[in-house]
Amino acid sequence: MRYISTRGQSPAESFCDILLGGLAPDGGLYLPEAYPQVSKETLARWRGLSYADLAYEVLSLYITDIPAADLKALVHKTYTPQVYAYARKPEAAKDIVPLTELESGLALLELSNGPTLAFKDMAMQLLGNLFEYVLDKRGETINILGATSGDTGSAAEYAMRGKHNVKVFMLSPDGKMSAFQRAQMYSLQDANIYNIAVRGMFDDAQDIVKAASNDAAYKAKYKIGAVNSINWARVAAQIVYYFKGYFEATKSNEEQVAYCVPSGNFGNICAGHIARQMGLPIAKLVLATNENDVLDEFFKTGVYRPRKTAETSVTSSPSMDISKASNFERFVFDLVGRNAAVVRELWAKVDAGGAFDLRGTPHWERLPGFAFVSGRSTHADRLATIRTTWEKYGQMIDTHTADGLKVALEYRQPGQSMVVLETAQAVKFSETIREALGRDPVRPVALEGIEKLPQRVEVMDADATAIKDFVARHC
Repeated sequence: MRYISTRGQSPAESFCDILLGGLAPDGGLYLPEAYPQVSKETLARWRGLSYADLAYEVLSLYITDIPAADLKALVHKTYTPQVYAYARKPEAAKDIVPLTELESGLALLELSNGPTLAFKDMAMQLLGNLFEYVLDKRGETINILGATSGDTGSAAEYAMRGKHNVKVFMLSPDGKMSAFQRAQMYSLQDANIYNIAVRGMFDDAQDIVKAASNDAAYKAKYKIGAVNSINWARVAAQIVYYFKGYFEATKSNEEQVAYCVPSGNFGNICAGHIARQMGLPIAKLVLATNENDVLDEFFKTGVYRPRKTAETSVTSSPSMDISKASNFERFVFDLVGRNAAVVRELWAKVDAGGAFDLRGTPHWERLPGFAFVSGRSTHADRLATIRTTWEKYGQMIDTHTADGLKVALEYRQPGQSMVVLETAQAVKFSETIREALGRDPVRPVALEGIEKLPQRVEVMDADATAIKDFVARHC
């Protein structure tokens, strides 16, 4: 399996090479030259596999330059009940991603049972093991430079802490995450972890990461890598749980399922898009945004118009406070028939601070074939959804999952299962839970008092040169 850039001006690479590289040299994102196809016979064979065995089957289609026995060992090391130990029902930990049925045809797929209580653990734990394996084999080191709006940072740090030959420099928007999210990251004292709080929004932090990644000389000299969802391995790992959720929500491979996905950077739902392209019977992909509704606007109008920092709202679902969705370029590459020249033209406008409009083009006419629909949710909506879900089903959900459930209910159809991807546990957003329910969320015993631990963080201006210098001094 070889990987190509969405912008078409970088050579095809192997999985292990793009694992360590992040962005392609031409500024694009890597995708497989073609998506492997999964037959009905293969689906039947995969139904009933454990999560680790299913992950091996799916990932072995994409990772062909790691020996099969080694890949299987890495996958089984990653997906164990001991790592994903925070399921609502302890006995469900063995399932890794349990399906919680709210009522007939409506369910939550629990993706937040890992060490940082967010869906990012599902891919990041694998990424940490892959990085360590490849770096040890090659005798190399890497310095991870990433940006987070909430959950990616802690998931990356918990996955990489103590790993051989890896340092992590994680940028986050100063004061814009919940107290719990900040504590998860900033309380880590591991010598290979560095937190930088950027005075600005997530997009400012993400722009700095992209600036460093696009500086070829800097990237090579300081061996800069990426764990944000621009890294293909993150997306590949997330494909797995779409297959697992499908098997849990259906009795036969003749059925179809709709998935609703709270979306900020488009990585999570991009994995669903790829699973559907592989042949998984997904009837609909429902994209849910919060008040920062750039993606909802695109799917409803054909206009992709990233907001400026000053236009991006700070909301109670902060991990979705994103105006430029990095992984959206991967989807648009497929939407325009994998024409890299078109992608370069469109992103030249985006990178210059502008927008693009696909209305009236053949590309826009192809959109229905990709089965995407979208909706948005507000603070009042998520309060109401959290309250209703608690009162009606006895399930406490976080703010992002509430956005997903609210939009899912708008598109639910009789006779078709609707699966909402749960993206985090409620304890990460205690303030909003208290506002909605008048009580504190349930908290795992192991995480009691985390906000009171000493924190280690460097606060810096959104200055790419200064932050690049900081990384250079410390790596």
